[in-house]
Amino acid sequence: MSAGNAGGGTALWQYVVMRLLQALPLLLGIVVINYLLISLAPGDPVTALVGDYPAPPEYIEQVRADFGLDRPLWEQIALYVLNVFRGNLGFSFANRVPVLELVLERLGRTLLLMLITIATATIVGITLGTLAARRPRSLLDTASTGIALAGYSIPEFWLGQLLILIFAVGLRWLPAGGYRDVRLELSGLDLWLNMLKHMLLPMFALSFRYMAITTRLTRASVLEIMNSEFILAARARGVSERRVFWSHALRAAALPIVTIVGYNFSFIMAGSALVETVFGWPGVGRLMYDSIFYRDYPVLLGILLLVSITVVIVNLLTDIAYAFLDPRVRY
Repeated sequence: MSAGNAGGGTALWQYVVMRLLQALPLLLGIVVINYLLISLAPGDPVTALVGDYPAPPEYIEQVRADFGLDRPLWEQIALYVLNVFRGNLGFSFANRVPVLELVLERLGRTLLLMLITIATATIVGITLGTLAARRPRSLLDTASTGIALAGYSIPEFWLGQLLILIFAVGLRWLPAGGYRDVRLELSGLDLWLNMLKHMLLPMFALSFRYMAITTRLTRASVLEIMNSEFILAARARGVSERRVFWSHALRAAALPIVTIVGYNFSFIMAGSALVETVFGWPGVGRLMYDSIFYRDYPVLLGILLLVSITVVIVNLLTDIAYAFLDPRVRY
């Protein structure tokens, strides 16, 4: 019998299976709620499809019937849920292509921006928070606290426009938008370097807020652990201050840091629309903005479903990391 089961707890694999089973009805509820929210929103997608030109009522009704908008709401929901479980997310009104194909085409660029953003925010935030907690009330602690306060207060879209004015318009060091220079034929390492150059400004605009949150939480968590009883006991046993900090305090402070990293990933995924729009980054966020403008409901539903699934998966991975770091969670 494993150590976890011996104490009446749950094995890690059993805990993972249980959390997966709990996620399934949650995803079903998300699909239904998303469809209701989009359906009850003001505006008519048929108006966007037909345009401003006067059209006969028969043509409008035909367009409504072609896209299934003439059916009762409960029937639309049931049909959509059934199609989702078949892997069919519908057909884009504005782009005239399947939603899944359209979203997957943009997803890679958004994931690339997100992964670099979350890695930067996490590494820089944990480093600043740890160094600030290491030397409380020092100049470094004061500076990191001020940076964290500024990052938490400044909206991403406003910071993005400010960065464009400074580094793209004023200094002309970096491009103002896009994800690559379309005028150049690039491949291999040159292509990746060109994409990285285009990515620097949106990455910084998107990561600054979450770097600030990670810095503040890491500092507070480490300082709290450093004043706990088991740290005092380790010092009383003659353990060096360096070992107390790096081996005991940081490991104990890992749980809230894991939580904030999962929180940041979820909100970066959901909040990338404004930053991608400001910088013209052709990802899922920009597609969401355009779909709202054109009332392209199937694409909006597909993106909301993608964001919801991402949040559920990240929360699941966070819970698994919790259970791995602290077996008491499984009891």
